[in-house]
Amino acid sequence: MSIARETGEAVIAGYQEKGLAGQMGWGRRPAILVVDLILGFTQTTSPLGAALDTEVLATRELLDAGRDASVPVFFTTTVYRDDMRDAGLFPRKVPALDVLRYGRAEVTLDPRLGRRPDEVLIEKKYASAFFATALASLLTAEGIDTLLLCGATTSGCVRASVVDALQHGFRPIVPRSCVGDRSPAAHEANLIDIQGKYGDVVSLEEARIYLGRLGAAGSKTASDPNEASSRENVSETGTP
Repeated sequence: MSIARETGEAVIAGYQEKGLAGQMGWGRRPAILVVDLILGFTQTTSPLGAALDTEVLATRELLDAGRDASVPVFFTTTVYRDDMRDAGLFPRKVPALDVLRYGRAEVTLDPRLGRRPDEVLIEKKYASAFFATALASLLTAEGIDTLLLCGATTSGCVRASVVDALQHGFRPIVPRSCVGDRSPAAHEANLIDIQGKYGDVVSLEEARIYLGRLGAAGSKTASDPNEASSRENVSETGTP
């Protein structure tokens, strides 16, 4: 265990003594949200990239467990017009965002995730997967109460999506090994913050056991036979 993680556990213990860092707990109807595991973030040759091979493979494990349990899966990508006019002020702070333009390889999902045709891909412009997208409506329409979040970066888009998930009434659950960052320090600090105030940080094994129990119980995410096809139509458009 790293020194940073040991320090984080001490911080959480201190939080709990003061009435923070409670347990969000598992709900009854989960979905998996994979935030921005696109080539622009998972390839070290990209100016926005980081060494995230371990996180991508861990996310694939979680996805396979979720798919076996018929849990809905959502992905996001961050993508902009050629003239970047839809990026607002964001490129002033992060000029490297200009690699995330329509038609470039950097905005495509990492193929190791194995996205299926009925799994929705949402395009976004800013950090949160919820901001100016249809994600909250899609989750509500499927009766989701729990959101397992994976992706990159822990300190950016993952954290922002966790906060917004809570604010939209979903239980945010973050499997630790399924999220990553360019900075190990930022990664650990934001996991501490998430556990302290916004969601539950859990092990991949704990998440897989939860999903396995759903599968064993015969949990279904789509009682409406038209549901799968409607979700596929959303993913084919590429736009929520």
